[in-house]
Amino acid sequence: MFDPSLRGHQALREKLLERLRAERLPGTLLFTGPEAVGKRRVALELAQRELCFRKTACGACEACRLFRGEDLPVELPNLLRIAPEGRAGLIKIGVVRDSDLVEGGVIRWASLSPPPGCHRWILVEDAHRLNGAAANMLLKTLEEPPPGTHFLLITHRPEAVLQTIRSRAQRLAFAPLADEEAWAVAEAAGWAADQREAWLALAEGTLRVLDEAAFARARAQVEAWLALGAGVSFEAAAEPLIPEKDATTGQSEQLRPALELLLRILADLGRLRSGRDPALAPWREGLTKLARGGLDLRPPMEAVSRALQSLARNPAPEPLLREMAMALT
Repeated sequence: MFDPSLRGHQALREKLLERLRAERLPGTLLFTGPEAVGKRRVALELAQRELCFRKTACGACEACRLFRGEDLPVELPNLLRIAPEGRAGLIKIGVVRDSDLVEGGVIRWASLSPPPGCHRWILVEDAHRLNGAAANMLLKTLEEPPPGTHFLLITHRPEAVLQTIRSRAQRLAFAPLADEEAWAVAEAAGWAADQREAWLALAEGTLRVLDEAAFARARAQVEAWLALGAGVSFEAAAEPLIPEKDATTGQSEQLRPALELLLRILADLGRLRSGRDPALAPWREGLTKLARGGLDLRPPMEAVSRALQSLARNPAPEPLLREMAMALT
């Protein structure tokens, strides 16, 4: 009864299936946990199982193939996907109230009768990107979804989801994948054994560096922070940290992973000073050199935490990165 291609989270998946069969699944669920850890795929499996020709989410039939890859349709007979749009990366009220996504809007779609033997599933990807008007418009429907309709809200930033939405949803927390589970996916995607250590260190129990470009960027960012900490000039070292102006995602969202990597580096310096192994073990040499210096770790950690909290206000990337670089020296 489970998609064999989906790795990890077996206990959660069994719990969801058990409650669905017993008709005890809440109308609104909030899936939380690290980015790219599989929350979306577990949510999709609920809808996939109902359309599967074998009713098992077999992963092989024509219906199951609709749920594979990044080109998943916005609307299927029993599934509607809502996702952020544009450079601002927001889910706006037109999607919920008007016909921007489907005729009549999301609320009308939710009220339609589901296909025979199915529920209606509404998947809200990156639910923290609902703007205020869209979130407030959804509140009443989230509190009492029509019979047979379930909202599945996906987020790696639950603190940024409107509190009144969080109070109406039952939360399911997803833990990071075990190394063996994450690497099995990476191997299937073509990653070679000699890349395993670096890939797992950067993945941190997720699949966020499954794409080669994402892996290369994360690797370059670790090395950039280490170079800045070693005294290399900002102009010479910081290029991998600076957001791309022509990217489809906003600059603040591009800054977030770079700042989170800096927090990981600072945490590793603390581990090394206490005689423990660093999580970013492939970069042990550079980390050890930095750990031997006299850097007080608390001020830069506090500076990075403040920067992460202020990203929603779209700070200028380069001055912010320069401030972080100065905190390392």
